[in-house]
Amino acid sequence: MTAFTKRSLLQIAGWSTLAATAALVGCGKKEEAPVAAAPAPAPAVVASAASAPSAEPLKIAFAYVGPVGDGGWSFAHDRGRKEAQAEFGDKIVTSYVESVPESADAERVIRDMVGQGNKLIFGTTFGYMDTMMKVAADSKDVKFEHATGFKTAENMRTYDSRTYEGAYMAGIVAGGMTKTNSLGVVGSVPIPEVLRNINAFTLGAQSVNPKVQTKVVWVNAWFAPPKETEAAQSLLNSGVDVLFQNTDSSAVLQAAEKAGKYAFGWDSDMSAYGPKAHLASAVINWGPYYKSAIKQALDGSWKTGQAWWGVKEGAIDLVSIAADVPDDTKKRVDEIKAGLKDGSFSIWKGPIMDNTGKELIGKDVVADDKFLGGLKTYVKGVEGKVPGG
Repeated sequence: MTAFTKRSLLQIAGWSTLAATAALVGCGKKEEAPVAAAPAPAPAVVASAASAPSAEPLKIAFAYVGPVGDGGWSFAHDRGRKEAQAEFGDKIVTSYVESVPESADAERVIRDMVGQGNKLIFGTTFGYMDTMMKVAADSKDVKFEHATGFKTAENMRTYDSRTYEGAYMAGIVAGGMTKTNSLGVVGSVPIPEVLRNINAFTLGAQSVNPKVQTKVVWVNAWFAPPKETEAAQSLLNSGVDVLFQNTDSSAVLQAAEKAGKYAFGWDSDMSAYGPKAHLASAVINWGPYYKSAIKQALDGSWKTGQAWWGVKEGAIDLVSIAADVPDDTKKRVDEIKAGLKDGSFSIWKGPIMDNTGKELIGKDVVADDKFLGGLKTYVKGVEGKVPGG
């Protein structure tokens, strides 16, 4: 793969307290969040000639762009961390710092993680990429993993998830449930990652309901519940009866619940936030990738590169489909899921047109990852123009 999505983040409210939090990161505390100070070194133990010292656990740290309680992106990453901790037990100790902005604070936090003795560090948003490259160059004995980026080094690689696969399956459900044929998406920031998801959602809906049209409102933030709520309400006011999102909180689903309309969960299962409105949740399971990466770090097989995982690898799914979704729609979702898993189905197979009538993908052509990584326009059926495009 030659390119990855560029996930960037506008500043999250409440980051003014991060400096104190970052300074207190305790990357040596097993399983839990940061501790007040690094643990004091244990007294030296002199090994006898007949015994060898036991291996120290691998120390691993995670930097999250949002709060772990966002119910979405950072919550999903932390769930993956916990799965890895449970998998490897006392062979590893993990820790994290949440709500780390894409700024100079990120470098300070990541350097502190190195200073705390972590030998594997995961950064979970695009905006950490250049910072991690800089720190990696100064810390050759540490392995770095960067989510959603495209730059690599000898001791830094990238990883991502094919979220558009979950969006397509959600679109199938939306297309089967809408009464107005008008769908709405609350978008975060207009980058290829988000455009893929909006377009895939629309393509999925059109596959079962060609009359579908999609409206988009951008909030220019990943986690901004008030803005997400406002955007969702404006879409509902325009006649939309099914909402989708590419933002990190549950605000969109809750707005639909209040209005008596439908919506989806994103990144994690959000069904509890709006049980009457919830149609399904398009989720990311970071656990398989984190367990694979950690295993490689433990056994010495880790090497740089790029990874992009989806349904095939167990990283993407559509879960908790509502009981009132018709059986034929559920069956179609299952068929697509199976096709994505075994490679017999491609979402990005032409002909696919953009919303100006220009051909994006020719008939029977399957788009490659380079095309997907540079996607800058809407497909047919999505209203308006991409901001800045």
